[in-house]
Amino acid sequence: MTWLPVLAGAALILFVLRDIFHTLWHPTRHGGLSRLVMRQVWRLSTHHGDRWRPAGLAGPLGMLVVVAVWALTVAVGWALVYWPYMPDGFSYASGLTPAEHAGPIDALYISLVTLATLGLGDIAPTAGWLRVLAPIEALVGFVLLSATVAWLLGIYPALARRRALALRLSHVRRSRVTAEALDSAGGAALLDGLSSELSTVTVDFLQYAESYYFYDGDENTSLPGQLGYAAGLADEAARARHPDVRLSASVLHTALRDLATVLDERFLRTGGPPERVFAAYAADHGRSGAGTGPGRGGGGGAGSGRP
Repeated sequence: MTWLPVLAGAALILFVLRDIFHTLWHPTRHGGLSRLVMRQVWRLSTHHGDRWRPAGLAGPLGMLVVVAVWALTVAVGWALVYWPYMPDGFSYASGLTPAEHAGPIDALYISLVTLATLGLGDIAPTAGWLRVLAPIEALVGFVLLSATVAWLLGIYPALARRRALALRLSHVRRSRVTAEALDSAGGAALLDGLSSELSTVTVDFLQYAESYYFYDGDENTSLPGQLGYAAGLADEAARARHPDVRLSASVLHTALRDLATVLDERFLRTGGPPERVFAAYAADHGRSGAGTGPGRGGGGGAGSGRP
């Protein structure tokens, strides 16, 4: 029953290709396998926080494991397709005895060599359809390599945008902006800028969901620790007399709700309001939320505590 391993191999290949597609190229979905791997590596890091989190290993290690799982699963899938047709469907270099090189390990060797586009040629397919299938596997290997590089080149700009937003919120918090200063045209411009950056970060979480699993070691560049202050800033601005500030506060509230929705639906599953989502996000990243916003008159800065 040679068709059983062939069907199993084809199923593995299609499963991985689907996962790669949803992880790298679909803007609103995250592949099930890659999501599971990233989540498990993240959870493992919570049990080794003193060593892993300050070094920021969870995210990069998770991506490395995902790529390794993709490559190994694809290689195993193609090996299952090759194995039933060995040795008759393949030619062997001189010095190799076909009957001694027709096992599952040899099939996996052929698959890995083909996937890596090495083309050593010591064992090569001779059956017509196998000769077509092998270059297809090599093409998939090349696509996997290119997609991985593109994935890495895309994730780090997304992290930079998230950290830049956190740093800007930290600047506002540490500058001790008063409610009176916020109630001005300059305050409205500040809120509009924050809303725009929040929208970008929200899209980044949709496009690069794995960016959630990257830990930001510095408190001032850690978005989970700054969102509480952003929510407090929007609440304070909503009470301003200046109509532009109130409008900008409403937009900022909406941007925060959208971000909370994405975080909750894709990662946290609290089912609660934005305040609870942001508190869970901060706790999951080992942070406490920043303070609630500017005070009136006295120029009080943000305190600490969850939003």
